[in-house]
Amino acid sequence: MAMSAELIALTEAGLALARRLAAVLPGARVHGLAGRTSGADVTFDNAGDHVRALFLEGRPIVGLCAAGILIRLVAPVLGHKSTDPAVVAVAEDGSAVVPLIGGHHGANALARRLAKATGGIAAVTTAGDNRLGFSLDDPPAGWRVESPERVKAVTAALLGGAPVRLERDAGVEWPPPEAFADHGDLAVVVSDRTGLSSESDVYIRPPMLALGIGCERDVAPETAVAAAAAALESAGLARGALAAVGSIEVKADEPAVHAVANALNVPLRIFSPGRLEAETPRLANPSDLVYRTVGCHGVAEAAALALAGDGATLAVPKRAAHGVTVAVARAARPIAGALPGRAPGRLFVVGIGPGSAAWRTAEAVRALRLADHAVGYDLYLELAADLIGGAERHPFPLGAEQARVDRALDLAAAGRTVALVCSGDPGIYALATLVFETLETATNRARRGVAVTVVPGISALQAAAARAGAPLGHDFCAISLSDLLTPRAQILARVHAAAEGDFVTAFFNPQSRRRRTLLGEAVAAFRAARPARTPVLVARNLGRPGETVEIVPLDGFDPDAVDMLSIVIIGNSESRIVRTVSGDRMATPRGYPGADSEKAAGT
Repeated sequence: MAMSAELIALTEAGLALARRLAAVLPGARVHGLAGRTSGADVTFDNAGDHVRALFLEGRPIVGLCAAGILIRLVAPVLGHKSTDPAVVAVAEDGSAVVPLIGGHHGANALARRLAKATGGIAAVTTAGDNRLGFSLDDPPAGWRVESPERVKAVTAALLGGAPVRLERDAGVEWPPPEAFADHGDLAVVVSDRTGLSSESDVYIRPPMLALGIGCERDVAPETAVAAAAAALESAGLARGALAAVGSIEVKADEPAVHAVANALNVPLRIFSPGRLEAETPRLANPSDLVYRTVGCHGVAEAAALALAGDGATLAVPKRAAHGVTVAVARAARPIAGALPGRAPGRLFVVGIGPGSAAWRTAEAVRALRLADHAVGYDLYLELAADLIGGAERHPFPLGAEQARVDRALDLAAAGRTVALVCSGDPGIYALATLVFETLETATNRARRGVAVTVVPGISALQAAAARAGAPLGHDFCAISLSDLLTPRAQILARVHAAAEGDFVTAFFNPQSRRRRTLLGEAVAAFRAARPARTPVLVARNLGRPGETVEIVPLDGFDPDAVDMLSIVIIGNSESRIVRTVSGDRMATPRGYPGADSEKAAGT
């Protein structure tokens, strides 16, 4: 399993040890309590909030503190042992390392590694690990337990001295055989083959298999998925034993190829024709036609063998049907470590909200922490600095939208995981649409093969509405008043349509130093169509220092007081100001039954 973690230090002594431990945990980050530590990768003010947020994101946590402190911090968010991440406490002097949560899901292994680094004792308390030396539900990285519900009974039998058989494929060396018997009613089956034993046995699938695929252009993804499944089934091979799917560069942008990897829940790797040609001596079905077409004598067989490594054999020679060619290779030993070939890039187009850490979504936090490159306007990168951590930053000045998108796509096309950071929501007046427009016209297959995920964020529209009350309770629309990309006449046509349609209307990019007239013209259109009492919300610097929220009547609204850091929401003819103990709030009724009668009765 990946040995990485979030190292939490509450003191300078803890921080010093955390830095040492980070050196043995690739990708680990050091977090330090503000005011008590200095120089941490990430600084936090409230230990409870910070640690619980990491825990809920599924991040392995190592606390350089007393076990009791760490237990109290995570206790309110504990879930089920099958899903909770590893939590390990380390004494500040390194003398004791205690796995507290997730012992069979990485904590025990993590504790042992940390104890080796500190010279301390790993206080592992789980019976299976202590008495057997292994845990069936914590196999090596990349292995899959196909029947986890049976692990408890079989482990209990092993601990109780009952005879349990071990059936392992050749080349497989885990679990160690000493705890098992030659005969027994129960068995642990470690194999890439299906249909081997009874329904009471534990099946563990070692990553012994690699699948190669080639296909005609625009083959239906479901056709390719069916072909891959049929190839495995025809040879009695378990899907869970598949380590990866491979193909050739010219198929890097083929949806069917990506669909197969996604359906089988394994990584996809892309190979150059030259790398696949090197596998020609091992091919069962080399083809001169394929060589003339793509520059190597085979795609499916060659990709499978390249992934499976030296000593691999073809478990399923290439099968071609309905425009799809598939082959499966069996490795000489479980496939481990970094896979050969190029990973298709991943691009997260991430919305971080208006700026406040409290308004970031969990998905946005996860995406930013997964990325090894972060691209964006320099202010946005600064706002997300605590999440970007050690990722390489690519800052750009305000504007340069196309340059930001190009940089993000090029990095992802090279196989990197990239976050393109946007404020608010990336699909609302932000860069998500430009990403897809750029991909639509791309001729580079590596670019077109990038997997794009748009991660929503709280938009300025939502944030402003929440601060003000409930102005979006009925139909509403949003209009950008920037004429840099949209003709002025088109903007005004939409403004008049919104005013005449009685929509609650949010104005993005309302005014700048250069653009000084469109907001005034919009307000004039609304004054002609709405009552003078119509509430207008002006929110500025939402979620950041200097935030202001003001609600004024339409006839008293001054457009000149608005700048580019503001968003303006004009209510419809039914919107109103509601007096509350927290101050005046803006609401737009939807007409729920009974609402008027309750209001009239004073309820």
